[in-house]
Amino acid sequence: MRNFKKYTLTLRDGRSWVIDRPLIMGILNVTPDSFYAGSRCDNADKIETRVRQIVAEGADMIDVGAYSTRPGAAEVSPEEEYTRLCRGMEIVHRLAPGMLTSVDTFRAGVAQDCVEQLGVDIVNDVAGGTLDAHMWETVARLQVPYIMMHMRGTPATMQQLTHYDKPVTDAVVEYLAYKIEQLHAMGVSNVIADPGFGFSKTLEQNYQMMDHLEAFHSLQVPLLVGVSRKSMIFKLLGCTPLESLNGTTVLNTMALLKGAHILRVHDVKPAVEARAIVEATLAVE
Repeated sequence: MRNFKKYTLTLRDGRSWVIDRPLIMGILNVTPDSFYAGSRCDNADKIETRVRQIVAEGADMIDVGAYSTRPGAAEVSPEEEYTRLCRGMEIVHRLAPGMLTSVDTFRAGVAQDCVEQLGVDIVNDVAGGTLDAHMWETVARLQVPYIMMHMRGTPATMQQLTHYDKPVTDAVVEYLAYKIEQLHAMGVSNVIADPGFGFSKTLEQNYQMMDHLEAFHSLQVPLLVGVSRKSMIFKLLGCTPLESLNGTTVLNTMALLKGAHILRVHDVKPAVEARAIVEATLAVE
């Protein structure tokens, strides 16, 4: 497929993880307060229903999160976060054995327990190591793929930190490049970059990054794009997260055309269909 660069990462057990086509990551929020109400799974029955849906609709991997990062979300203790993740991962392993899993957490201790005790494959850190000083050394020790997202401040303060001294895409690429170099020096070789759509960016800056998404390929690592039902869609269109599926599919399609490696989505089936259409369109070399 044109505009798509293949990568091979290594999982903790030594298996090769070949990314030779765009992958669809289904979101499993084991929380009562995620920004999109339709994604909240705060009991075993809802989690089981959601996992079955993600699998049936054709996801390649599942991202499990237990701490909402929306502005104003309630604080969750590490103990409560891990308890929620245990409940979610038990169901994932039972219903989707062999499915690649990632844990959405910025806490090194939670990440370590999820990898060592729950068999999680990938650590997905929305803070890119800025909210827990031990995260990078933990990932280096665990030798798992690490998704590093760009964010400034905390989820509570990030939207006050949207001033950049240069075009936002240039600033974020430079930031991620510096961090990736640091991670490689620490022995973390399996890095995936996430530009952080919706985090520390204005509405306009989010669309500027999407317009120049190809710039992130200079990082020489796989690129994850997560725009699913975010405010960059519903604020622009004057609707709600519930009404933002069409906008999400448009942006996911744009990301695929620009060479995204992983789409992180609430709605798996539309993303799988968008991928099929893009792949068919770009099949001729």
